Amino acid sequence: MSPSDRPLADKACLITGGSSGLGRSTGSAMAAAGASVALVARSADDLAHVAESTAAEGSRVIPIAADLADPTACQDVVQRTVQQLGRLDIVVNAAGTDVPKAAAELEAHEWDRVLAVNLRAPFLIAKHSFPHLRNAGGGTIINISSVAGRRGWAGASAYCAAKFGLTGLTQALNAEGKPHGIRVCVVYPGAMDTQWGDWSADERRRHVHSSGRSEPSQALPPGHVADLLVWIARAPAALVLNESTVTPLHEQGWP
Repeated sequence: MSPSDRPLADKACLITGGSSGLGRSTGSAMAAAGASVALVARSADDLAHVAESTAAEGSRVIPIAADLADPTACQDVVQRTVQQLGRLDIVVNAAGTDVPKAAAELEAHEWDRVLAVNLRAPFLIAKHSFPHLRNAGGGTIINISSVAGRRGWAGASAYCAAKFGLTGLTQALNAEGKPHGIRVCVVYPGAMDTQWGDWSADERRRHVHSSGRSEPSQALPPGHVADLLVWIARAPAALVLNESTVTPLHEQGWP
């Protein structure tokens, strides 16, 4: 196998939300490109299964079970990644959650959890990753937003607020990272054929048997978006893709 077949062979990648959906597909795509991968998610059982299948791509894969709503967990997953993989070059903040309710019905603790996972966790993961990326001579952070981060929707006030906030966070991190060779990008996916909305492990296991049936023109296969993330990670160091909106041909939510 030539180096061009595994362009990330000397890189280590941390992926949150790594047990399902886009995070899982990104883990497989990064591993196939040669990167060592740390997969982070809440369910240890789900992670063990996904890590085993991802390792079949021929790269080292480690599972890290953590609830990113806990600030101390965000620091811990970065430290464990570096301790076990020896370095850190690529971060993909793909974990996400939502409590779909009208604003008048949304409880403060529900708002707080959505913002903690969708906005505070990417900040903390980036904060604790920056020193390691600097030590590596540069790196790439990719924050996964949503088309809901570009247009507000009814019943999604917390989710939209977090995703809009992720844009500002990304721009600030990118400005701070450039002097150190650190690129920070935000990606706004439209509809994807994933288990989004299945918040428990049981729900995800039930859904997996019916996934993959949407037409790609209506809902993108997450692997297609994952391939874009690999391209961003392997792009020439002087090239910064500041943001990207990627949707299926017949996206209903954008523009």
